[in-house]
Amino acid sequence: MGVSRVNKLNELIHALCPDGVEYKKIKDVFQRLRGTPITAGKMKEIESSDGDIRVFAGGKTVINAKEEDIPNANIIRVPAVLVQSRGVIDVVYYEKPFTFKNEMWAYTSDNKVAVKFLYYVLKNNIQKFRDAAAGMGSLPQISLPVTEEFEVPVPPLPVQSEIVRILDNFTELTAELTAELTARKKQYEHYRDTVLTFENKSVSWFELNDVIHSLNTGLNPRQFFRLNTEDATNYYITIREIRGGRIVPTDKTDRINDDALALCNNRSNLEIGDVLFSGTGTIGETAVIMEEPRNWNIKEGVYAIKPNQERILPKFLRYLLTATYIKTGYMKKAAGGTVKSIPMGEMRKLQIPVPTISEQERIVAVLDRFDTLCNDLSAGLPAEIEARQKQYEYYRDKLLAFGEVNV
Repeated sequence: MGVSRVNKLNELIHALCPDGVEYKKIKDVFQRLRGTPITAGKMKEIESSDGDIRVFAGGKTVINAKEEDIPNANIIRVPAVLVQSRGVIDVVYYEKPFTFKNEMWAYTSDNKVAVKFLYYVLKNNIQKFRDAAAGMGSLPQISLPVTEEFEVPVPPLPVQSEIVRILDNFTELTAELTAELTARKKQYEHYRDTVLTFENKSVSWFELNDVIHSLNTGLNPRQFFRLNTEDATNYYITIREIRGGRIVPTDKTDRINDDALALCNNRSNLEIGDVLFSGTGTIGETAVIMEEPRNWNIKEGVYAIKPNQERILPKFLRYLLTATYIKTGYMKKAAGGTVKSIPMGEMRKLQIPVPTISEQERIVAVLDRFDTLCNDLSAGLPAEIEARQKQYEYYRDKLLAFGEVNV
């Protein structure tokens, strides 16, 4: 954010609202818009890649459809802020023609700047709305009064405009970095698949079981222990914590106590160099254990593969398991209903190419450089995006913090 922008905003605030601003209920400032009564089945039926109307449903479900195919359509043709009130609690700013399931609602105004300003205010307070949904059943949901009665700052329009301009700039810069990262990842995946394809090369193929010491999975907490007890200080690693080839616990990671950790350790004797593989749900996420796992263990459905390092290097195995043609092979073995799994017996029989150790080392060195650029949260583009996002959130907090004027 440039110094000139800060100075201009400060000048506007000093000139137009030096003593603070009014806070008003959303329902008193913005017009509420209603959606369209439509079922999930109907959305699947009318989805069209060349549709000109965006249709939002609960969670992350979004489709495009042709207007004539949407029954009882209530199309929004003005800039608006959509409140996603069920499942994933969030807000979306949208300018093109759209509609949404009528369990949600949206807000608009005669002034586009005011609508975008409302979006940033709501986004800045999204955790309050998510907290309001807590305890309302297995599927989070907020009621209409949660936003209708919510009070927002209403500074003069020139102040709103400058704040929107600053925050839009942050958003655009992050979007550009994200687009570059997406392009780099596609380039990396293509190169990785090329490097790991051994057609017309003298490479021996083996079953996975022939080049590893063991393949185990973790324990199910419903059968063996409770999560997040008062004495729980150890991490319970699930598929969520396997990100970009790394194990990344967060504040939201479940915890287990020492007794539960000991039980897990008896099942999954984790060591440096073991390869973690998500065999259930989001199949195919991988990571290599690079540090002593003293205060964490894995959930059932995360497989711990202990390579025979005289035959296959941990990082080479990790890269191999992400290669498209290898992934196609094990995905064919996935079984189950909504949540699919790969049986460990089938995983052990997976056919993989195993070049010499020296060739594995060469391939790992090449792919590590790409991997750092695309996935490392402490370096490369991901680190830059994360830093930009933190900077954006910091300034959003500061820019939207107004004192309340006595009216």
